[in-house]
Amino acid sequence: MKHKKCALITGASSGIGYEFAKILDKKGYELIVVARRTDKLNKLKDELKGNVTVISCDLSCEKQCFELYEKVKHMNVSLLINNAGFGAVGYFNEIPLERETEMIKTNCIALHILTKLFLNDFIKKDYGYILNVASSAGLMPGGPLMSAYYATKAYVTSLTSGIYQELKSMGSKVSVSALCPGPVDTEFNKVANAQFNLKSISAKRCAEIALREMFAKKLIIIPSLDMKLSSIAGKIAPRKFVLYIARHIQSKKIK
Repeated sequence: MKHKKCALITGASSGIGYEFAKILDKKGYELIVVARRTDKLNKLKDELKGNVTVISCDLSCEKQCFELYEKVKHMNVSLLINNAGFGAVGYFNEIPLERETEMIKTNCIALHILTKLFLNDFIKKDYGYILNVASSAGLMPGGPLMSAYYATKAYVTSLTSGIYQELKSMGSKVSVSALCPGPVDTEFNKVANAQFNLKSISAKRCAEIALREMFAKKLIIIPSLDMKLSSIAGKIAPRKFVLYIARHIQSKKIK
């Protein structure tokens, strides 16, 4: 059975999502690109050669997540990339609660809803790929000064890992992966009001590695050696020591 090459990418207006779209367009995928900034999406559409559907959507609104699915379910999507998300830097008691709840809705609830809805479709077809964009933060025990953000990304990696094993036990051909990059050259810093002192990789390089390993059906994708070593150290070292080091690193992000 030949499957239609159609991909839906959230957070496609910039950064990694933007690069995902360009790579998949070259691979012959029809694209559904989703973000709040319609002007950015239309600019992306103009740059691409294939068939591109632009949908403006605020994924922090649960209702709009369901509406998005209803709009595209007839398009036989075979690849879902949950890329939309953002962070915030600062002491937990000082970051506005409204900002954090918006983050949780975008990073966790929207991803959960779309993963659930499309996964059911993919299971029925016994074909499809889901790539959930998490972070190296999701592999650590916690992130002082980015506590809520780290917690949302831990949710993403945990959820993805559980689904991965469930699919294995079913004997399903559907694949689910979690992308866990460290610093990437994107708009993340501006949105989070942070600055990174760690070496970053380009969004293009991150997207290239992520798609290659996703199609190879790898569960956890870490696109840089530094972050692979850090994630291993985070598992071996005492939890309180890791949190102390994380707090020291995070303090340098505050502008």
